[in-house]
Amino acid sequence: MRAYHVTIGAYEFAATEEGPQSGPPVVLLHGFPQTSASWQATSRLLAADGMRTIALDQRGYSPGARPAEVSAYHVDRLVEDVVGLLDALHLPSAHLVGHDWGAIVAWHAAVAHPDRFKTLTAVSVPHLRGFYEVLADPGPEGEDQRERSAYVQLFRMDDKPEDVLLANSARALHDLFSPLPESAILPHYAVLGQRPALTAALNWYRAINVKQSAALPNVRIPTTFVWSTEDVAIGRAVAENCAQCVEGPYRFVELNGISHWIPDQAPVELARAVADRVRSVEN
Repeated sequence: MRAYHVTIGAYEFAATEEGPQSGPPVVLLHGFPQTSASWQATSRLLAADGMRTIALDQRGYSPGARPAEVSAYHVDRLVEDVVGLLDALHLPSAHLVGHDWGAIVAWHAAVAHPDRFKTLTAVSVPHLRGFYEVLADPGPEGEDQRERSAYVQLFRMDDKPEDVLLANSARALHDLFSPLPESAILPHYAVLGQRPALTAALNWYRAINVKQSAALPNVRIPTTFVWSTEDVAIGRAVAENCAQCVEGPYRFVELNGISHWIPDQAPVELARAVADRVRSVEN
């Protein structure tokens, strides 16, 4: 593993790489409340398979990239960071993988910059237009997803989510990672357990423009969506609705008995899904 800092615009980001420099570059975007450490097992497998993985501690998670303004965490700024990463590393294009909030950034990046990303593998969180379509449905599927997504209202509030998540030695923050073992939680807990970093991470929720994301155009690059049946945040209806938001080659991978934390619990299956998508255009 190679760890370094990379300057993107006005900020300095922490990143790690594995695998041969000559391999197909694969950018790995983490979600909330995790850091790039969530990719270690998947990255190791992809590197062993000949790929060059690049895992970034994204805006707010890297201490050198933590602006104070909520507007600085709009998804367009997050996408700019990913494109800026390619520019900084002199990569004309790369394969893109994102989990949770990293998937949201990846969906938007794939739409906005199809010339820079060869493939997309989105993990856990589907295309947001398909998500919001189900969320607005008055029927039982919509109601199920509204119940699953109720926490977002708290996370978008000012100050209160930090108070809730950090109370009692950050017990509620710790509990978000269930059912992961303590060893998998500690790298993220050490970062997000500090209020400035947690505020920056929550600013992603505060800055999202629901109207913009609900109108997100279709993705046209080859895409894989990986979803797990025990995900408490994302129900089957929105997972299956994702297909109608992709015009290019599309594959839906369902993992039975796995929680929301797919990179931690199913790295072998996830690495296989990513590798299959990468090879679909590299071979």
